Amino acid sequence: MLSKRLRHLAEYLAFKIVICLVQALSPRMCARLAEWLARFVHYGLPRKLTRYEVARDNIRSAFGGRYNDAQIERMVFHMWVSLFRMVTEIIQLPRKLRLDNVVAAVAFRNKSDVVRALCSGRPVIVLSGHFGNWEMAVSIFGLFGFRMGLVARELDNPWLNRWFLKFRKFTGHRPISKRGGGGEIVTVLERHGSVALLGDQDAGSSGVFVDFFGRPASTFKSIALLAMEYNALICVGYARRLENETLKGGWPRFELGCEDVIDPLEFNTAGALREITQRYTSAIERVVRRAPEQYFWVHRRWKSAPKSRIRGENAARRKAG
Repeated sequence: MLSKRLRHLAEYLAFKIVICLVQALSPRMCARLAEWLARFVHYGLPRKLTRYEVARDNIRSAFGGRYNDAQIERMVFHMWVSLFRMVTEIIQLPRKLRLDNVVAAVAFRNKSDVVRALCSGRPVIVLSGHFGNWEMAVSIFGLFGFRMGLVARELDNPWLNRWFLKFRKFTGHRPISKRGGGGEIVTVLERHGSVALLGDQDAGSSGVFVDFFGRPASTFKSIALLAMEYNALICVGYARRLENETLKGGWPRFELGCEDVIDPLEFNTAGALREITQRYTSAIERVVRRAPEQYFWVHRRWKSAPKSRIRGENAARRKAG
């Protein structure tokens, strides 16, 4: 127990040192720092540790033969650059992004669709994936006065977890733990509020299988079930970093977009749950296709297999044996 506590403390102190360093740097220097860190992780660490094979196989599976090995290698490297840039942007965000400069920093896409949904008086589920800077997306909503319940997994390190909770609250949002937070989510939706969460991870054997990049992927049922139960609109959004577009001083510009607004009242068939899940999953896929290097490919998105496929594989093995 003591060693675990000391490890968590050491991690937090190292993180605080990084925070002090990043806050002292210009946004341009932060972008360079992110690239240096990405080079170290991608080229300096063992590939098994960085889950390179997972990312490579996911990209191959998603795009077929569109990219050769060298292009995949470069895409995975830029994935790490994007991730480290997101970390530096999060650290600088409370000091750099304000209501008086957000319009210059962000190019809005389909803004009226999401504003109409948030002002409809109905509960809203704002959904995104591990793409671009997903933390910035919800922060901008907070700057404009759209307060939400943010659903996220608690970090194992309690000091780091407190830091991220404080960050997520700085524009007025209310963090909700992904573990055991179902009651809080229901309360928000019952009050016609909004919740924001990520919906692009493997849901295991209990999920509903829908196509993601042409392959069946286990996806959580809860999002569609909540939307159907509380007549909640689902807004699929994203924050995509616009390469080579910066403000004075080097702060990056983003495209904050609404890819789709899904109304559960439009689905009246027995397969509504699957249809809604497929529609928002397809929307996330369209977003990723615009800038695949900004997607976090190391998730085992296709880890779970449909039962029908498992039965077929088992039958084939028995026949071969």
